[in-house]
Amino acid sequence: MNIKPSKKNLLYIILSLFLITGMYFGRQYIVKLYHAGQERLLYKARKSGWQELQKRLKAEINRFKGKSGIVIKDLETGWEFSHDAQELFPSASLTKIPLMAACFLAAEQNNFRLDRNIALKSSDKLSGSGILKDMPAGSVFSVDRLIGLMIYESDNTAANILTNLVGFNYLNGAFKTFGIRNTKLSRKIADYRLRDKGIENYTTAVDMALLLDKMYQRRLGDKNVSDRCISVLKLTRMNDRIPKYLPPEITVAHKTGLEYGVCHDAGIVFTRKGDFIIVVLTKQSGTNSPAAKEFIARISRHVYKYFESMDRKENYL
Repeated sequence: MNIKPSKKNLLYIILSLFLITGMYFGRQYIVKLYHAGQERLLYKARKSGWQELQKRLKAEINRFKGKSGIVIKDLETGWEFSHDAQELFPSASLTKIPLMAACFLAAEQNNFRLDRNIALKSSDKLSGSGILKDMPAGSVFSVDRLIGLMIYESDNTAANILTNLVGFNYLNGAFKTFGIRNTKLSRKIADYRLRDKGIENYTTAVDMALLLDKMYQRRLGDKNVSDRCISVLKLTRMNDRIPKYLPPEITVAHKTGLEYGVCHDAGIVFTRKGDFIIVVLTKQSGTNSPAAKEFIARISRHVYKYFESMDRKENYL
């Protein structure tokens, strides 16, 4: 059979196209298999690291001479470690986290403007942490400034003014809207007279973790509420717990709490190899806060080391 040259050329072209196409898709298939294999290796290494982390955390918990409520969440995988996460703890200044969120939510709902100015009254002043108690009555601060002082200075007077502005009913209703069912404001944060009568503010590790998770996922009311909350939490100046053993360049959005017999820290840690939520609530007889602070710092260090030991996907591909 004779095939004209033009038909031969056409046949060669068709065969060449088939060959090139086959090589291309074959290579793509091989690359896909390779990537899948590397991802399985990455997952296996990460899972092994997470299991080792849990052992280390449990050892720290067993050594701690007190009660603790803990939630650790890897925000990339969704894996969680928890210990007595539903246990009620006096919230101390951790209540200022949902209080802040409720204030930003109220502003989003046009209940007031964040640039509204409020004059400090002598009756607003509360003892404990913060700078406003030493400021002269009549000093004027915006709502936005009061929220900041309440968080990064842990100012009790600022929290008192904001509580009066928003109201207990709105605050506790907002807490339920956020999904934190066991966190309630029963008294003003530094009203120690009522505390001595047994009226206490409580929270749980799972509530604080849920609130922080919603902030991180930008699902706390309008996304601006979440963004504002995280921005303010990043300014916290008390760094003797979660950030204590972390490199200075690591960003931590967190809030501490400290009262007689209780010591807490709750926040989001942003690292180059992944972000995590860490909530550690502690309760001890007496006021042995140095031991509790060290316990929280060591828990944080273990979690950070887990992330630093992990290779990210791009290192495999």
